[in-house]
Amino acid sequence: QSMDSTLHYIHNDSDLSTNSSFSPEEERKSKVQDVVPQALLDQYLSMTDPSRAQTVDTEIAKHCAYSLPGVALTLGRQNWHCLKDTYETLASDMQWKVRRTLAFSIHELAVILGDQLTAGDLVPVFNGFLKDLDEVRIGVLKHLHDFLKLLHVDKRREYLYQLQEFLVTDNSRNWRFRAELAEQLILLLDLYSARDIYDYLRPIAFSLCADKVSSVRWISYKLVSEMVKKLYMASTPTFVVDLMNELVEKFCRCHKWSGRQTFVFICQVMCLFIDIQE
Repeated sequence: QSMDSTLHYIHNDSDLSTNSSFSPEEERKSKVQDVVPQALLDQYLSMTDPSRAQTVDTEIAKHCAYSLPGVALTLGRQNWHCLKDTYETLASDMQWKVRRTLAFSIHELAVILGDQLTAGDLVPVFNGFLKDLDEVRIGVLKHLHDFLKLLHVDKRREYLYQLQEFLVTDNSRNWRFRAELAEQLILLLDLYSARDIYDYLRPIAFSLCADKVSSVRWISYKLVSEMVKKLYMASTPTFVVDLMNELVEKFCRCHKWSGRQTFVFICQVMCLFIDIQE
């Protein structure tokens, strides 16, 4: 009883509806559920209030962001309305560590919420993370395939135009960012058609093959070999023929020895794949 009174006092003392167009009564009803004790949920929601987080504990918002997928899983998608405003508040938090935490878990939340809620409530947040700092962008990049595979085909194709932007980072020395991009592109080959692979993923793969860092290049060689395999198995063989011709022109006949070496390494990776298949 003492704890319930304390939680009730804390909830009433926090100004959760300052930026809301709803009345306090409507705001309270929108967050009512019957899965966990309401006082416990009210306490969690009150801790995500920006003014409270800055005056009580600067790390509290980060901890709340870390716990949010677990809270969402416990409440279920039918009670997402209780957490939606809180999630959007955390996603726009001034601290990049809070946004980074959400970026690393947005794919898990998408599984919990399903495709309809993901398209309506998570995709706008995801798009915002794509334009954020590198510390936040790496969170969505590491699970790019996991998130995009949950979207409808039409919505998924919209991100083909943005994949090129991952080649640009705040710090050019951040080669692990490009290495992760190459790893994700290998997984994304299964989500797109041969035409999309040739038009959008091929230029990125060729750019990564010429990267200054060897670790990035080696992953990119595997990416190109997987791309050749995917296009070879497609119903339209012209894509793989054009890709092979471009490999010859761009690398095999390159005036720099490093370009010709790249061609040899790509062939080596492709031969290893053929041996494994046989």
